[in-house]
Amino acid sequence: MALTEYQKERYSRHIKLKKIGNAGQEKLLSSRVLVIGAGGLGAPALMYLAAAGVGTLGIVDYDVVELSNLQRQVIHGTPDLGVPKAESAASFVRRLNPDVRVVLHQKYITAKNIGDMIENYDFVLDAVDNFSAKFLINDACVLAGKPFCHAGVLGFHGQIMTYVPGQGPCYRCVFEEIPSAGEVDDCSKTGVLGVIPGILGSLQALEAQKYLTGCGDLLTGKILTFDGLTMQFRTIEIPESSGHCRVCGDVADIIELKEENYR
Repeated sequence: MALTEYQKERYSRHIKLKKIGNAGQEKLLSSRVLVIGAGGLGAPALMYLAAAGVGTLGIVDYDVVELSNLQRQVIHGTPDLGVPKAESAASFVRRLNPDVRVVLHQKYITAKNIGDMIENYDFVLDAVDNFSAKFLINDACVLAGKPFCHAGVLGFHGQIMTYVPGQGPCYRCVFEEIPSAGEVDDCSKTGVLGVIPGILGSLQALEAQKYLTGCGDLLTGKILTFDGLTMQFRTIEIPESSGHCRVCGDVADIIELKEENYR
């Protein structure tokens, strides 16, 4: 697709980048990204993906905007209280950039629906806040051969990794099984500094844009961690899979998605 004069002006700072240029911006405008979760991580990710001109953004969320969300979920405002997050997010995206087509998925992801949901997208963002959903996203993307970016936050800390089929371990390779209830703290119990998901969600948007344009090195085979108290980033190399991963290993036993595996 050839850029219009309006688009050349709107995305001029992208186009000036030698690693992006006209060709890279055209790739963004023709790309499709699915953001699962329109909360703390999904909000900044959607904001920067929309601003970048990603042509189609899918938004998955079934919750409504609550007062406690507003400390970190920056695309929602006080007038949006009680509004479904997917609708509020879509409204923000459309105001920010009319170039972007928005597809709403106002539902919870399940083992039955996630395959159809991710099918038509080029890249997926895991912006959810519970482990069952994270493992479901991972398993669905691995089985479907879809690249995705995981991020998680808690307190003053965050982590991010990217999976690309054939280029490194998946989320389950690293974390193996869904933690038991109460085994791991979550933000609703221990809190999170509002800016932390903003940083990690922005990094997810960066990973997506790098993948779509083919520039830079992705966080495949590694996890990037961030400590907001010390302002330290650390990159941890993930060892090559031993072949025992239940979804991508040599003896994988997860060959289809079953609802009982994600409860």
